[in-house]
Amino acid sequence: MPEKNRSRRTNVISRFFDHFAAHVTKWAGSPTAFGCAVAAVLVWAACGPAFGYSETWQLVINTGTTIITFLMVFLIQQSQNKDGQALHLKLDELLIALKGADERLVDAERLDEDKLLALAAAATARARLQARSERRKGGGKRPPGGARGAGRGGLRARHKMQRAG
Repeated sequence: MPEKNRSRRTNVISRFFDHFAAHVTKWAGSPTAFGCAVAAVLVWAACGPAFGYSETWQLVINTGTTIITFLMVFLIQQSQNKDGQALHLKLDELLIALKGADERLVDAERLDEDKLLALAAAATARARLQARSERRKGGGKRPPGGARGAGRGGLRARHKMQRAG
């Protein structure tokens, strides 16, 4: 029984944090939040002469912004994690529903870098093979505007970015 209560409490805390983070991040990106931040900075700046621009006066804004930034990192990260997971689930569902799609791409975000690069290489090879096949069927004609295979340049750029990062 204690395990069940602990799980229930964790779930309640998790749901509370999820809702709290969603509301705070939504509010933090609003014009009202920006206005409040600007107003706080203006009030702090206006107090400068009264405090002789002392180190304590400077410490107030530095400490305040540091604390707010520190806390916001966790709230925003939680919201981004949730959004990212939802996006991946939607993409996975599309991959599953699409005939001919490579099922290895489902949950690709969980692969390590080596497996991801191997999967990208396989996708590039598959795209090249498909492009050759389509050129043979179409008599070697290129699309209007003389464009080459659109997938190749994008995949090459992605590989370069992955190697650089």
